Amino acid sequence: MSEPAPARLGPAEAAAAVLTALAAGDAVASAILLSSSAPGAGEPGSRLLLHETGTVTGTLGDAALDAATVAAAREVLTAGAAGTRELTVGGESLRVFLEAHLPPDELLVVGAGHIAVPLARLGAMLGFRVSVLDDREEFATDARFPEAARVLRADFADPFRDVRIGRRSYVVLVTRAHMYDFDCLSRLADTAAPEPRYVGMIGSRRRVRAAFEALLAAGVPRERLERVHAPIGLEIGAETPEEIAVSIAAEIVRARRGQTGSCAPRSEQERVLARLVQEESS
Repeated sequence: MSEPAPARLGPAEAAAAVLTALAAGDAVASAILLSSSAPGAGEPGSRLLLHETGTVTGTLGDAALDAATVAAAREVLTAGAAGTRELTVGGESLRVFLEAHLPPDELLVVGAGHIAVPLARLGAMLGFRVSVLDDREEFATDARFPEAARVLRADFADPFRDVRIGRRSYVVLVTRAHMYDFDCLSRLADTAAPEPRYVGMIGSRRRVRAAFEALLAAGVPRERLERVHAPIGLEIGAETPEEIAVSIAAEIVRARRGQTGSCAPRSEQERVLARLVQEESS
């Protein structure tokens, strides 16, 4: 039995599907057929959507045209770009307009203490969709974090149960206790879970060392820990909660823009891990 033909998408249906995807935190690329010489092509204005999950909805009228368009849409989705493309399929040409629709980057602040308040404010100013998690009812309130898109009560034993982590997630651990850092990092370091774009953990070198040592002993891959920024923030001599929030935000911006190099103060985690490896081999 042959598979049913893909359903055609009208402009309103396509727009609604894009909005639904963005609300769920998914990127989606849209393709609109402008013209085609292919016999099986649909009418100009035919639409196709490629979700970053791999789901394809809509059709440009022909399976071969759809396949070529999906390949082009995947490139556009990766680059976050938009523009008109000329494609050739079986000797026939088509022009499509491709556009990537990307949800905002999400800043997930785990812990609702003194540093979290200015950090959430800065995150919103930088265009992040801010979420704050804490297990304390008196701290996890909308009134305390008016700039946050959501404030959630969370059990640190399973902190991300109601939170989706993905490649546009920036996670900052500013909890009040070492054991909570361990629980959160162990969840984030699970190789079966999507890896966030950025993970940073506050704490002294001793606290960071203890957390890393415990996680290595628990079997967390070293390469995942090497990508954790800890102690967190760029070294600017910050002392107050507001100054510390600025140093964290600056480091997040560097990660967001893909900046590297000697001008960036090196986080201590590599040296901490190096000491652990030396001790284990001695």
